[in-house]
Amino acid sequence: MGMWASLDAVWEMSAERRIFGAVLLFSWTVYLWETFLARRQRRIYKTTTHVPLELGQIMDSETFEKSRLYQLDKSTFSFWSGLYSEVEGTLILLFGGIPYLWRLSGRFCGYAGFGPEYEITQSLVFLLLATLFSALTGLPWSLYNTFVIEEKHGFNQQTLGFFMKDAIKKFIVTQCILLPVSALLLYIIKIGGDYFFIYAWLFTLVVSLVLVTIYADYIAPLFDKFTPLPEGKLKQEIEIMAKSIDFPLTKVYVVQGSKRSSHSNAYFYGFFKNKRIVLFDTLLEEYSVLNKDIQEESGMEPCNDGEGDSEEIKAKVKNKKQGCKNEEVLAVLGHELGHWKLGHTVKNIIISQMNSFLCFFLFAVLIGRKELFVAFGFYDSQPTLIGLLIIFQFIFSPYNEVLSFCLTVLSRRFEFQADAFAKKLGKAKDLYSALIKLNKDNLGFPVSDWLFSMWHYSHPPLLERLQALKNSKQD
Repeated sequence: MGMWASLDAVWEMSAERRIFGAVLLFSWTVYLWETFLARRQRRIYKTTTHVPLELGQIMDSETFEKSRLYQLDKSTFSFWSGLYSEVEGTLILLFGGIPYLWRLSGRFCGYAGFGPEYEITQSLVFLLLATLFSALTGLPWSLYNTFVIEEKHGFNQQTLGFFMKDAIKKFIVTQCILLPVSALLLYIIKIGGDYFFIYAWLFTLVVSLVLVTIYADYIAPLFDKFTPLPEGKLKQEIEIMAKSIDFPLTKVYVVQGSKRSSHSNAYFYGFFKNKRIVLFDTLLEEYSVLNKDIQEESGMEPCNDGEGDSEEIKAKVKNKKQGCKNEEVLAVLGHELGHWKLGHTVKNIIISQMNSFLCFFLFAVLIGRKELFVAFGFYDSQPTLIGLLIIFQFIFSPYNEVLSFCLTVLSRRFEFQADAFAKKLGKAKDLYSALIKLNKDNLGFPVSDWLFSMWHYSHPPLLERLQALKNSKQD
């Protein structure tokens, strides 16, 4: 019996080591794969120093070079930040950072009079400490990205004080959402019995729908100013287009995204008959702060015909003019509304929830496996939160990589379909020019390695989208 017990112990230890080793091996395999892809794309940035012939009509050499240098800097930053993240994660696992933080959380709870039986309370302290650690270790990288890279290339609009205030506010808001939701989820798992995975999935579904509903009305305004789009031709044409496809539009907002960045965006949100559209001020030529700055620097009121401006001012405006004209904004919205009309939003929600249900079901199957906990340093306890962390983040990581790639492929397909929908609305010509302007404003590099693009790009490369629209520009 002693011999068999020893063999069983060796087997169990071997299984635990295999689990731990497999997690580390897969993590570094993914990192090396990502690094390989990034190196292929970086080679494109370095060697493509002149505008390709097929881009000659849509991109000037100055913008092309700015874009190339911007993407090179981002590539360098991504390499070092990715390496740091991978080394940090490996060291945390090797030196038992997760069980140490759990024990530290228990000590803090003990100081407050909460014993080991208060597992949910200890879990919330663990989450608070983990997210605080993540925020602090990520802060230098975020500062460098914002105030060195984004600043260097003309995108950053933030002061250091604004940045820090924003970061603190984000952390507080995140905790106000994360901690109560986590507490309820852990409680549901504890009392749910054999079918707890169904109740946990339903709870996360309700939470996600509520957050999507309230985000732009109650959460986003904590960080950015939302104002109704003024009455005028643009608002009228947006309402007409929405009505033509039965989009239940209730409000159109302009958000002052220019307070932190000159990157542009647009989106819609809401359920059922209560849809809203949000336009970033940087997307709208007449709202863009950068364009107003140009006018102020010139010391002149803008002229409709441009007469009276010096050649220097004209050149400056031409090079820096940001945003899209009203017709182009409508084309961009036609694309976004195409996602709604074609059911892409609903399809994504269904896929997400099917995946969520599957993950909770598999979690229910695996949560009782003690070797999973022992592999990560939990010998005497099996906390539910730690089980969620181990299974969802580490054990499911191969599945998550495959799923992510499949969703990227699906997303590109949806983008082409949304472009085709805008084309049917007669917006092909304006969408064509809008895509070029947005690529210029965001310093997107239009040349990409095919493998890097296939793995990473949720949106098709610019040239592919333009080619699909090119034959219908006269619509």
